[in-house]
Amino acid sequence: METYSLLRQFADSWMLLFLFAFFVGVVFWVFRPGASKKYEDTANIPFRYEDKPAPDRAESAKEA
Repeated sequence: METYSLLRQFADSWMLLFLFAFFVGVVFWVFRPGASKKYEDTANIPFRYEDKPAPDRAESAKEA
C-alpha cells in the first residue's frame, strides 16, 4: 500500500473519530456549569468602561 492511500485511510477513519471526540470535549468544556462566570466576565470586557474611557496606562504608572 502506498503512503498516500495509507494516510488517506487513516484520516478517513481514526482521525475523523479523534477530531469528533475532541470537538465534543471542547463543547462540554465550554458549557460546563462552572464556566459561565468566567465566560460572562470575558464577554463583558467591551462594556466595562461604559461611562468613561479606561485610564491611561502611563498615568496609572505615575500614580503607583
